[in-house]
Parts: sequence; C-alpha cells; structure tokens
Amino acid sequence: MTWSILARDANGTLGVAIASRFFAVGSLCAHTQRGVGAVSTQALMNPLLGPLGLALMHKGLDPQEVMDQLLLSDEGRDQRQVHLLPAEGTPLAHTGKSCVDWCGHLAGKNFSMAGNMLAGPQVLEETAKAFEAAHHLPLAERLIVAMQAGELAGGDKRGKQSAALRIHADEDYLQLDLRVDDHEDPLVELKRLYDKSLERFQPFLTCLPGRHSASGITDRSLIDAQIERFHQARKNAQST
Repeated sequence: MTWSILARDANGTLGVAIASRFFAVGSLCAHTQRGVGAVSTQALMNPLLGPLGLALMHKGLDPQEVMDQLLLSDEGRDQRQVHLLPAEGTPLAHTGKSCVDWCGHLAGKNFSMAGNMLAGPQVLEETAKAFEAAHHLPLAERLIVAMQAGELAGGDKRGKQSAALRIHADEDYLQLDLRVDDHEDPLVELKRLYDKSLERFQPFLTCLPGRHSASGITDRSLIDAQIERFHQARKNAQST
C-alpha cells in the first residue's frame, strides 16, 4: 500500500520520503537516527521493526545481520516489507512473499526503494531515475522530485492519500519532519509545506542549541541576520 525511498548524501544527511493510499503513512513507517541509518517498515507494517533496526545498526551489525534479526523477531515476516539504509554501507530490503502485487524493491549506491500495491515496477524505476538525475538539488528536494516521478508512473494503484518527508542531518533532532496525513494530492501538498519551511523554519533551525552550539543564538537581530544569510546562500546556489 506504499512506496518509499531512503537516501543519504555526501554530508551524512539521511532522508526518507514515503507515499500511500493510506492515512498518515508518515506516522509509523519511517525511522532515522543520526549517524546510524534509516529504516522503513511497510505493507502490513510492524512499527517495532524501525527502532529495532536502528538499535541493531547502532551496535555495529552489518545490514544482513540486522535484517536477519528483524525477520527472526517477526512471525508476520511474510506479510511485511522492510528496507534499511545504514549511514555507511550497503542498503538491504525484504519483501515478504505474501505482500500484495506489484511489490518489490530496488537499491543504488546511496538509496533504497521499496513498494507494494503499486501500479508496477516502473514506479520504483522512475523514482530511482529521477532521484539520480536530481543530484544537484538538496536531499529533501531530490526526494520530493523522485516521489513525484514515481507517482506519474502510477504510484499506489489504489490512489493517493498521504505522504511524508523526514530529513535527519547532524543533530539528534530532525532537520525536517513533514507529514500530509489526508489530502487529495499529498505530494503536491508536501512540496508546498517544504517550500513554506524554507521561509523561516529551516533557517531558524540553524540558530537552535545543538551538538555544535550548547546555547544556540538567542539575539533576535542575529537570528534575523542568519535567516537572511540562509536565503542569500540559496539564491547564490540557484544562480550557479
């Protein structure tokens, strides 16, 4: 009932984009941890597999060992689809033999894709092509572009309802966590929310306390200056 992409960029930022003809797909499917990796649990999803997968990757297990333990822990494994992308290393996916067609998975150097109840394999294929072609864009935008391409290729064969985008950079908290839980065109709404986040939310986030600044920026004039620098940097990047 879903398709998703897990991805990482050269800076170690992790991202997940997911869409489905199901309510609030972003609430329980997507999981990330800074410096560890990303996991998505789908089909008749088991939300326990996300935290467990991240915990096993954090212990240093390789992807195959992680997947083996996830499946061993779950008697409903034949009904599940789960894929994982470590912060470093090879992605891995499992599509249970009882998942509903079309179902399957696809991986590249820095991404993993999986889907079930899709219009066909072209959904993942076109998602992958668009993701790789958009290498010049920030990770969040690459993921949105990729999912839009997958939707144009047929997406979830039952239709549209929800979508989500999760970006985890170099802080323990998320850089971006956008959800469209119920909408007639969720990926369009997700893009609108992303564009809105660029106005003040994303630049403001760079002013908050975190791993590299215990107190963050508290002077409002300095915050405004930081927001202006953020927008200027985006303009410069777009003009090159």
